[in-house]
Amino acid sequence: MIIEKQLYTIDDVWEMAQDPENEHVFFELIDGELIATTRPRNTHGLLATEIALYLRHFNMKHEIGQVTVESGYHPPDNRYTLPGPDVAFTRFDRMPERQPEKWVAVMPDLAVEIVSTSESVAEARRKAEIYLFNGSSVVWLAQPDLLTVEVCRLIDGTQLQIESVDHDGKLGGENILPGFELNVSDIFAVLRD
Repeated sequence: MIIEKQLYTIDDVWEMAQDPENEHVFFELIDGELIATTRPRNTHGLLATEIALYLRHFNMKHEIGQVTVESGYHPPDNRYTLPGPDVAFTRFDRMPERQPEKWVAVMPDLAVEIVSTSESVAEARRKAEIYLFNGSSVVWLAQPDLLTVEVCRLIDGTQLQIESVDHDGKLGGENILPGFELNVSDIFAVLRD
């Protein structure tokens, strides 16, 4: 007997997310495949907050986009892919005219993922490719165990390029956040005892 795998859409995820039984569950979609995870650990939250604060502080001075945490994004023409970056920045000139109540119908310019202990670096890189192939310009993969951040981009729109920035390095805003700089050591400073 052949059992057909169910393909989920962003509408299915919205409906599941409204169910009180799923209050502590985060849902994402990758090509229609439903991924459910529990709330992140404290370390994850601390790092996401630090990164979001630096981005928000810069954006308050320049007012060029919006910073979100744990929001769902999907390509405008794809109802089967819905990642939820830990932190994201999207320029206003790429945002839908009306702020969506549900998921944002554009991939963020910058997506940030905190690599958790429950996922491999390969899995995180695969997720980076999903963002990049669907419209993001840059993805940062923060790795708390190594105190490094991988900066992921596409070369010629087809091949993943990964640059590892160590604890003493800096992350730049590139053409997304011109003039923005963030010391990697500042991100991980919250983990010190």
